[in-house]
Amino acid sequence: MAGRPSVPRDRSAPFWLYGRHPVVAALGNPARRHRRLVATAAAIAQLNGAFPGGLPLDPELTTAEAIARLLPPGAVHQGLALLVDPLSPPPLAAALAASAGPVVVLDQVTDPRNVGAVLRSAAAFGAAAVIVQDRHAPGESGAMARAAAGALDRVPLLRAVNLARTLGALKEAGLWVVGLEATAERTLAAAGLEGRRLALVLGAEDEGMRRLTREGCDVLVRLPQTRAVESLNVSVAAAVALYAVQAARLEALAA
Repeated sequence: MAGRPSVPRDRSAPFWLYGRHPVVAALGNPARRHRRLVATAAAIAQLNGAFPGGLPLDPELTTAEAIARLLPPGAVHQGLALLVDPLSPPPLAAALAASAGPVVVLDQVTDPRNVGAVLRSAAAFGAAAVIVQDRHAPGESGAMARAAAGALDRVPLLRAVNLARTLGALKEAGLWVVGLEATAERTLAAAGLEGRRLALVLGAEDEGMRRLTREGCDVLVRLPQTRAVESLNVSVAAAVALYAVQAARLEALAA
């Protein structure tokens, strides 16, 4: 008998974060609503060290086995799990005003681990926000937060109902919209983008950017990779591009 089709999780429903980095970041984020914290004795001792002023809610002492039963099979929880509500993302204008860094736009990237890994790189290289589609992108989840290693609570994750319109809004805000495409003629370094604030647009690894997204870019560039591989994972490509942008910015400031 055929199995029942899976039902997507309600994006507004509480969900479990797990692992030290995601839990500590969420507990330290005043915008995050915390509902329940379960932890082993050893994990509670570590949390008390991270929050000398006191935890924002009382932990429930339990065993590693009991925590595992609350989570997806194989979840690496390190003795910590935190039930939270999804964050309410800020408006685009507020995110752009809060940081002068670049913006990452993901077109139809559906794997929560890839989105989480992009968030981690965005935090490492000073990005202002990561933007995903509203309908064709995963909601916040424990898997995304685990891959983000705390960045889910440090970098705004915005959702665009209409990605092409959002690219237009980024242009109006003064950003140069740069699409990464393996077949582009110019590399990112050779595109003459120094001194500009950028929005880096990446498509899904298998299909790339959709036509309207590609047409909404000011310029298409590629990363200077060899022919040893056909393409890079989208999260790896985002990390390389963000590093290149940050390195160029720091070099310009030092000049």
